[in-house]
Amino acid sequence: MRWSEQMIDMDDGGLPGLGRSDLVRTVTTPEFAGITFHEVLCRSLLNPVPVTSGMPFRFSVNTFRGCTHACRYCFARPTHEYLDFDAGDDFDRQIVVKLNAAAVLRKELRRRSWQREVVGLGTNTDPYQRAEGRYRLMPPIISALASSGTPFSILTKGALLRRDLPLLRQAADVVDVSLSVSLATADAELAGRLDPGAPAPRARLELIRSLADAGFAPHVMVAPVIPYLTDSTAQLDALLAELAAAGAASVSAIPMHLRGSTRGWFLQWLADEHPALLKRYRVLYGRGAYVPGEYSARLAQRLRPLVAAHGLQGRSGPVPTTDPAVASPPVPVPAAMAEPTLF
Repeated sequence: MRWSEQMIDMDDGGLPGLGRSDLVRTVTTPEFAGITFHEVLCRSLLNPVPVTSGMPFRFSVNTFRGCTHACRYCFARPTHEYLDFDAGDDFDRQIVVKLNAAAVLRKELRRRSWQREVVGLGTNTDPYQRAEGRYRLMPPIISALASSGTPFSILTKGALLRRDLPLLRQAADVVDVSLSVSLATADAELAGRLDPGAPAPRARLELIRSLADAGFAPHVMVAPVIPYLTDSTAQLDALLAELAAAGAASVSAIPMHLRGSTRGWFLQWLADEHPALLKRYRVLYGRGAYVPGEYSARLAQRLRPLVAAHGLQGRSGPVPTTDPAVASPPVPVPAAMAEPTLF
């Protein structure tokens, strides 16, 4: 594994500030069969997001690198190659953990230069993946952000977020907090093949319901929309109906893109699971990592009336309990997935 050159001034969009001396230990545990944790001490946590990215936040926080959700299409897979891991199985099984994340964040938030700009969590790998149950990095991070007066947003597939709802509700009384859940399909069997380590769709729907019950207006990222697998009118209608019934306030959708080594990893899965679609994918993604504009336009046309019919055009922030006039920050979209919302 290559650690030696990953210094503070080198940013790969994920976990900056790791030197070889920052590796505390490498461990395995019976509760996480087949998973190796590389526990590190980070030197920085707040990652600047360029203004030109168009993101609704200027800084992001990532507590892990690699993700046990094991999503076949994950845009963050190529970032694992920087440490001489591969973007396939290693991304799913070799997890880097920032043990001192909260302490470093508190120090950074105390800087006189800190302007309390919106911080996005879940922009690279999921902060509520299973490993969070072991390391409990998020509660002190939420507390640090709230106590410093820093607004933040969280995007997750992890039902473990429910554990922190009381703390998030307290935070939302003093700063703007936006909570978003990612769910691409209501089909449990397909989801189990696409995101084998992530909570099932039913668990994520229950998470959305819990967010709504806690006074938040949960946003849902229907992302990625996977061509020919999750993009039919019937599939999208069924998913949006489930989201509305669970209490989602709004949705947005992003077609799948296949950049770098993610492309080969996903297409190999497609060849194994749906070989009849390979030819269509070569045509659709023949010009690069993104679907053509015509596909996006057709998908937007398909989604627009469904979103309206299910009443999913509401605002996406929390319902504040102190000052209802306070506006919520926009819903986070991972920087590497930045494309226009489809409707």
